[in-house]
Amino acid sequence: MIEDDEGHARLIEKNIRRAGVTNAIRHFTDGTSAMEYLFHAPDGPAMNGPALVLLDLNLPDMSGTDILQRMKAEGSALRRTPVVVLTTTDDKVEIQRCYDLGANVYITKPVNYESFAQAIRQLGLFLTVIQVPEVEADAG
Repeated sequence: MIEDDEGHARLIEKNIRRAGVTNAIRHFTDGTSAMEYLFHAPDGPAMNGPALVLLDLNLPDMSGTDILQRMKAEGSALRRTPVVVLTTTDDKVEIQRCYDLGANVYITKPVNYESFAQAIRQLGLFLTVIQVPEVEADAG
């Protein structure tokens, strides 16, 4: 999860857990540390296998669309990693851009607390049934 708002992060994790998702959740509050983990950590997804990224677009050090673009770039070890954009931005141009860059799901965070909690519980149910691709072994 790449989310700079601690309150949103706690709410997201709590409601994903309520939906029955028990997978480990790593929380990053900025894009730089998230990118380092995603691409270079020995236990990160580029080197170690499946992951799913919950991505906020509004981060303090870089835009979520930059992260999405790098993850989905041709030749990236993470190009098949599912990305759920979870953000307050409901601009149609931004939504289209995220899908064009390879986002799998785009969810606008509701302003209302209970609506937000309900949306995350529904996302959690979705996460319990989706299939995540395995990392390809290096052919070289």
